[in-house]
Amino acid sequence: MTSTSLHQQPLPTVRADELDTEPSEQRWLIETLWAHSGVGIIGGSPKSLKTWVGLEMAVSVASGTPCLQEFTIHQPGPALIYLAEDRLCMVRERLEALCAHRHLGLRALDVYVITAPSLRLDTEIDIARLNATVKSYRPRLLLLDPFVRLHQSDENSAQDVAAILASLREIQRRHDVAIAVVHHTRKNHRSAQHGQTLRGSGDFHAWSDSALYLSHDHQSLRLTIEHRHAPAPEPRFLRLSGDTPHLTLLEVDPNTEGQPSIEERVLETLRRSQTPISRTQLRAQLAINNARLGSALESLEQSGRIQRTNTGWTC
Repeated sequence: MTSTSLHQQPLPTVRADELDTEPSEQRWLIETLWAHSGVGIIGGSPKSLKTWVGLEMAVSVASGTPCLQEFTIHQPGPALIYLAEDRLCMVRERLEALCAHRHLGLRALDVYVITAPSLRLDTEIDIARLNATVKSYRPRLLLLDPFVRLHQSDENSAQDVAAILASLREIQRRHDVAIAVVHHTRKNHRSAQHGQTLRGSGDFHAWSDSALYLSHDHQSLRLTIEHRHAPAPEPRFLRLSGDTPHLTLLEVDPNTEGQPSIEERVLETLRRSQTPISRTQLRAQLAINNARLGSALESLEQSGRIQRTNTGWTC
């Protein structure tokens, strides 16, 4: 087919009512943490465990074990990673530590590491090679870390950044793969919107289906989660701990002692309502992780403080 005839070919089109529908249980790759086949950013300042969080996601997806011991994996499968700033021996060491915490062997997992000395997302040849690699390994998750080492374009140019992100979006759509890109936040930022704290163009925030932002909060590390098509769960706090290093979620915000517990927040919400409230409605109103809400509901029900009806919960 000649280029002239190709240009005359219409774009593929389908009636709206013939589009595929996606079951609600398949909306998440990692429940409430990362969208199924979603692209996005893991953002934060230096030394804020961004790489650890990305590797934690990769091991969880490959093994099917909960991410951060809490977030359910809905679609386990291979993970493909490229860490531009870490020696390969260090990459292996970190992955083995995360596996050891799960009592798993790294050999048993489909985690693949791109070993190329450089990867330039602003060049056609490297984008083509990345596309071919994703096609070959069919990962559920592609981790690229960090963005600043993956191009030689102007990070502040919306046009340059948009072109790179468009190439990644094309790979995501072509291969139904989630893509997480590690990126730095600006120094001395004062914006209340986490997406606006990212270095360079504002296209990063607009591009993301899911985004994780890590920030130092006094003596702890705050994890803020955002989604394009779902409510944001409440911020969580984590730390790197153990002789075999692994990430641990803290049960409470260490900087806000005395604030209401989840159980107290559930009770207050139910008391204010004149009709029963479903679990889905409670999650939306409280912006809370499903597993933590389930534990709170179970505890309150066993103590007789709330009751479950056919239409929801009441007290």
